[in-house]
Amino acid sequence: MKAVGYLKAGKINQPDALIDFETDKPTPNGHDLLVKVQAVSVNPVDTKIRQLRPPEGGQPAILGWDAFGTVQAVGEAVTNYNPGDLVWYAGAIDRPGTNAEFHLVDERIVGAAPKSVPASAAAAMPLTTLTAYEMLFDRLQVGQSVPNGTNTLLVIGGAGGVGSITIQLARALTDLTVIATASRPETQDWVRELGAHHVVNHAEPFGPQLEAFGTESVDFVYSTNQSQLYAAQAGEVMTPQGRFGLIDDPASFDIMPFKSKSISIHWEFMYTRSLFGTGDMNRQSDILNQVAGLIDAGKVRSTATETLGKINAANLMGAHAILESGKARGKLVLEGF
Repeated sequence: MKAVGYLKAGKINQPDALIDFETDKPTPNGHDLLVKVQAVSVNPVDTKIRQLRPPEGGQPAILGWDAFGTVQAVGEAVTNYNPGDLVWYAGAIDRPGTNAEFHLVDERIVGAAPKSVPASAAAAMPLTTLTAYEMLFDRLQVGQSVPNGTNTLLVIGGAGGVGSITIQLARALTDLTVIATASRPETQDWVRELGAHHVVNHAEPFGPQLEAFGTESVDFVYSTNQSQLYAAQAGEVMTPQGRFGLIDDPASFDIMPFKSKSISIHWEFMYTRSLFGTGDMNRQSDILNQVAGLIDAGKVRSTATETLGKINAANLMGAHAILESGKARGKLVLEGF
């Protein structure tokens, strides 16, 4: 089968940063589905692993953790899917990725794909959807209000892949006032299109901007990037006993601004359930099924913003370069081999 991988960790500007190659089609066992991949998207985790994690065994390592495809075969323990089913999922970080014609994935982290959008639009969504949903409802528990709070959510990095779906899920599933940060006119327009009630420029102090539209404090903060830059500001503008969540990898993070207000800190790592085989691993299947329903009901839209062509090394290198520039808006997708 065709696949795209890398033979050495490093920068994307190397001519062989990603390569096309042929490898054996895998065989499903246990809870595995063998999926014929139709479309994928690219996430920051792809670029981080490509830069930092050397391949093992002298074979190319396959990246990719978003996919839309058709079930081709199933393992002996599979109970929820059959060959021919259309599925979408984000995979597991300790297994080969989705940048291949055929891919193995545990059924417990797979959802039935939405029916109302094309393959590329669906492929843009699983990883960011799970990251957004788990943070909102499993970590920050936004359904439990903060005493004397303002019923507000601040999404730092609102125009990125995770921010784009976080805004929509918060609007579709809660009554929170959603405030998103974005610094450029095009990204500010984007987050408003997705449903943000207010927009804050993260290049300027938060406090005066919040005061300008009558928000005294924010109960929940979801920081999607450069969290170390915003801890002090978050401590200033958050409601006492509020909840702060982050998903990035800051080299250092000062939690002292949160002490006096007893602000709790929550990490979200979408791969935790699959990596440790947690007892609630199938929660990810449930989440994806619920969000597929929201998409088909017209309550959530795809965050795909650009299709970069076929799934091959050249196009994936282009996608990685865009992500590493820090200028991406929404999600980049590729379709077909």
